[in-house]
Amino acid sequence: MKRKLISAIGVAGMVVSIAACGNDGGSGGTDNGADAKELTVWLTVDAQNNWPELVEAADAAVRKKHPGIEIDHEYYGWPDKNTKLDAVLATDKAPDVVEMGNTEMLGYMVKGAFAPLDPADFENSDAWLDGLKASVTYEGKTYGVPYYAGGRVANWRKDVAASAGIKTPPKTYRELTAALDRIQKKEGDKFSAWYQPTRDWYAAMSFVYDAGGSIAKEEGGRWKANLSSPESLKGLKEFKKVVDRYMHGDKTKDESDRHLVYGQGKSAMIFGAAWEGATAEDPKNDKTGKLKGNLENFVMPGPSGKNMPVFLGGSDLAVPVKSDAQAVAAEWIDAFTGASGQKGLMAKGNLPNNKTDLATLKSDPKTAVPATAAESSWFVPTAPGWGQVEKAQVLQTMLQAIGTGKKSVEAAAKEADAAIDKVINTK
Repeated sequence: MKRKLISAIGVAGMVVSIAACGNDGGSGGTDNGADAKELTVWLTVDAQNNWPELVEAADAAVRKKHPGIEIDHEYYGWPDKNTKLDAVLATDKAPDVVEMGNTEMLGYMVKGAFAPLDPADFENSDAWLDGLKASVTYEGKTYGVPYYAGGRVANWRKDVAASAGIKTPPKTYRELTAALDRIQKKEGDKFSAWYQPTRDWYAAMSFVYDAGGSIAKEEGGRWKANLSSPESLKGLKEFKKVVDRYMHGDKTKDESDRHLVYGQGKSAMIFGAAWEGATAEDPKNDKTGKLKGNLENFVMPGPSGKNMPVFLGGSDLAVPVKSDAQAVAAEWIDAFTGASGQKGLMAKGNLPNNKTDLATLKSDPKTAVPATAAESSWFVPTAPGWGQVEKAQVLQTMLQAIGTGKKSVEAAAKEADAAIDKVINTK
């Protein structure tokens, strides 16, 4: 579910002529393809392989309203989708609906590649998850519809916890650190009570947002870095405490192979994507032979006393501004992401795009943890130059300097703020 944010450079060429054919209206206009005879929908292979019946149901709903319309589908893998999309958006043969990873949206919204949509045209839009709603919003306008989500949770080894006298997962941050202290003391310094990769900015920024801070703030139409604020520094210092106290692995690593490291049996807990625990206990990754049945997800408590706000990964659906069938495209998206569609997606193990449906998952023990965790979320700054910030790995560099002790939290944050401010307002 984790999608890397594209650089704005990747979409620069495709939008040379887009501005001239933009549509400033919402999706319900009368002159934007309401009578279209053809519709082209681009989705990733996730839909093709895992829920084709939901695609067929959306097609049927649109055909009922528009008899005789031809609906074509193309499916792409995540690695090559944007390359193909960039190429076709530079022509007059753009698809009418395209699936985007939620962190991929921003670069395209900034460059004017997608048509604005009216949230009122889409079911449950008033209850969209905060992190997903932010991913389709730019300068006060909506340019996409959240499709489904995947959150982050804590996961620990029940057997290791039990050996330290702990029988239930923690409900508060104080309970968590007390449990980890006991585990760390029992297992020794060659063991990580909490394997927390230093460069994992998704986790670090959860601490920042939990403390009331942020990566950057918008003031008067301009974005300004905010990592040196008292609140952000408080979150960063707590993150450093975690790394110093419980992380005894390589402090220059990111989270890309965390599930593999976890499977090696030298750590008791991780905080990451909901799938990582299950992947670690897969026999091909479990080098201990003890993880199956011994791993347990729980909602990550925050130092603030509330649940830790988490970064929500997921997918959105957008309508290219060059589409000749924008109104019908919006109808297809509503049929696909509406109540019946969300029910089908939840049955496949996904989190829904809205809080109303999410509430139903909280009563099921199998889905209660990720559903509860997803209620509190954060998203990257929707600033025109955010793609350049991420491409330069500003946050990762800051966190490594903090985690390895090469710089103080204050000095590293100040340096990161300066780097962010240079590019964050640049289109």
